[in-house]
Amino acid sequence: MTTTDPALSFRAVPGPGFAAGCTVSTWVHAGTLAAPIAYVLIGHAPPRRPGETPESVEAGLLGMIDAMHLRPAAERVPIVGARLMMRGPLAALDYGHPNYVLRLPAPGPDWRRHVAAGGLACVTIGLDPVPPGAGPDAVEAYLERVVATNRAYMGATTLRAR
Repeated sequence: MTTTDPALSFRAVPGPGFAAGCTVSTWVHAGTLAAPIAYVLIGHAPPRRPGETPESVEAGLLGMIDAMHLRPAAERVPIVGARLMMRGPLAALDYGHPNYVLRLPAPGPDWRRHVAAGGLACVTIGLDPVPPGAGPDAVEAYLERVVATNRAYMGATTLRAR
């Protein structure tokens, strides 16, 4: 094996500057036949900072995907370990960076109760740009599109013990 072998390549986990530019949504889906599941959707706005390109944004998201061991949404959703942290109303996700976590913006009380009770949360990263402030209908349409085009990655996680 040489050092240029693709099997040895990896994508760097982005730092807090990149994570701060991520668009994050949380909600609980309670189907009639299935147990409730909390969701965390992570995407990124279109490039807007100096030097940011669609390619660099996608590379950052792929670094998060690699670090959390997420799999394509069309595959079986893997358990990716206990990556959620909560203190009072604050919640964060360990996205694989050795020093930083991603703060989740104001998850609702149903989401926090579900996760605190040991319920599963599905982390989804979409590679296509997500417009900031997208409402539930826009998020649903976004998810349908990125899953159908193999541009979504998922993993199941739980609350980390203190």
